[in-house]
Amino acid sequence: MRLVEFASCALLASSVLFGQYKAETVAALPSELPAAVAGVLQKEGVKIIAPNGQVYCEIWFRSTTPPSTGANEDSVTLTGVAHGSLLGVIRFPGKGADRRGQPINPGVYTLRLSFFPQNGDHQGVAPQRDFLLLSPADGDTDPAATPNFDALVASSKKVSGAPHPAVLGMWKVDSNFKPGFDKMGDNDWVLQTKVAGTPIAVILIGKAEG
Repeated sequence: MRLVEFASCALLASSVLFGQYKAETVAALPSELPAAVAGVLQKEGVKIIAPNGQVYCEIWFRSTTPPSTGANEDSVTLTGVAHGSLLGVIRFPGKGADRRGQPINPGVYTLRLSFFPQNGDHQGVAPQRDFLLLSPADGDTDPAATPNFDALVASSKKVSGAPHPAVLGMWKVDSNFKPGFDKMGDNDWVLQTKVAGTPIAVILIGKAEG
């Protein structure tokens, strides 16, 4: 191989490598969390490292069973779990973004289950209605709480600072569960993990086009 060809191949390889996110284990829970919230979380979380080597976010999911409900929502994958249930917490050491591309300031946020309304405004956003809504952790102290849709949206708007709440796409994984953090499609980076034994997938990086 000629030197110029070798250099071109090396440049391409480094470019591909530089564009990759990766995941590592993180042990310490955020010190800002209320004791009650910290008590229901897994002690080990996942740290997502950006292509520039900086930590993009850290995320911990609950280890205990979330509050249940007898009623199941239409087009929802995580059935039997009550709306507003705490599923985890996320920390952004720097600027982050939600599924809509809305910026998220550095800080610690709870992740609670919600379902987008069936009013025609969210057509094409996702095949399922399951989402995680972010709320400021310092004002969300009860892991057993199950706020209704309006209350949860109002809390999440404090994160987005916009008319729309801060959201992350998620769904229950029924088949082909692959624990880890991988690229899915052209732009999405998806974490597959378990919440109290239930396999789920969460889109941590990527913007919905719908």
